[in-house]
Amino acid sequence: MWCRGFMQQTVRHVSTFRQAGVLFDVDGVLLRGRSVIPAARRAVRKLLDINNNFLFPVVFVTNAGSCQRHHKAQQLSHLLDVQISPDQVVLSHSPLQMMKSFHNKCVLVSGQGPVTTIANTLGFQKVLSMEQLAQHHPLLDMVEHNRRPTPPSSSLQSLPQIQAIILFGEPIRWETNLQLLIDVLLTNGRPDHAYATELSTQLPVLACNMDLLWMAEAPSPRFGHGMFLLCLESVYKKLTGRELQYEAVLGKPSLLTYQYAEQLLRLQNHNHKLTTIYAVGDNLMTDIYGANRYNRYLAQQHASVVTTTKLVAKGTESQVTMAEDELVSADQCQSILVCTGVYNPRSPLPSDQSGAITEAVFHGQGNLVLEPDLVEPCHVVEDVEAAVDLLLQREGAVTSDLP
Repeated sequence: MWCRGFMQQTVRHVSTFRQAGVLFDVDGVLLRGRSVIPAARRAVRKLLDINNNFLFPVVFVTNAGSCQRHHKAQQLSHLLDVQISPDQVVLSHSPLQMMKSFHNKCVLVSGQGPVTTIANTLGFQKVLSMEQLAQHHPLLDMVEHNRRPTPPSSSLQSLPQIQAIILFGEPIRWETNLQLLIDVLLTNGRPDHAYATELSTQLPVLACNMDLLWMAEAPSPRFGHGMFLLCLESVYKKLTGRELQYEAVLGKPSLLTYQYAEQLLRLQNHNHKLTTIYAVGDNLMTDIYGANRYNRYLAQQHASVVTTTKLVAKGTESQVTMAEDELVSADQCQSILVCTGVYNPRSPLPSDQSGAITEAVFHGQGNLVLEPDLVEPCHVVEDVEAAVDLLLQREGAVTSDLP
């Protein structure tokens, strides 16, 4: 199995085989910034048996990417008052661990938090941060007019050619990151050279988290990494006349992220088949769109003739393949929308005169285009506790299983 290597220490939370598994989004479903949504602790308690083990396989799938899995597991364990293992957490960058063809390349990483350490943990061996790039080439960052750039020190070791870019999440200094990323893209990884806008090929770009918006403590949603990517794409197209291409797009609504999450659910279920996956989220354009898209994919998989290998995710999402015995096997993925985050039932989505939803709040790439039927949730509930009540009812969980 493709994830067996890093799942050796999986904690088994399910004592018997289950037919259902649960995927929880975090921001807007369980948390608002650093505050726990009141319904979240009650919801989690309803999913525990008398020994504080989960009644079903549970994985927390978030588009956050500025930390490592064990840190997110510790945070959720503390805030929700339940033991959660790193093997129950999927961050936007988690599937990068499978993209081994890039692990030996020199990669430039952008984002917040310990992105260099995160990249190393995922298997990347030659990692360069934006800060290191700026230090070696101080004449590139000219945004701050009052700062006089100085020539680089002769003692600095020359940098290798950059071979790929990993965008983990929104950076703090957008203007610096935009400038340096464009420098790298338009020089084929040699930012100390002049631009070559007619390059026949583009450096591979791996982007994690396409969320335009996310919900924190503020009354309205905040800009996400998708907004930064829109800026980068716009600048790149303005200078070259071409669309920025992504080698891989990770995080919800990417199919690869859901396939990765289902593998973790199955491992908790002793690798036994799951019939239904319940995906609980607050964002129509990522959580609901992704879950519905995955549900359609599952239907297509079961309807097709299984071959020796199948493409995990087509187009710009990734080029990773799995063997037949590693393919996902759930029958369906049910999307459940909560009203405690980005989605507000009192604020309708942007639509045209015919009432069709527009792409104003959707960040599609390559073959990922807005399909209105995929933003229709299977269920709409008030909060995550109501979502848990719904799935317990549908799965016929007996009261003796509950604490």
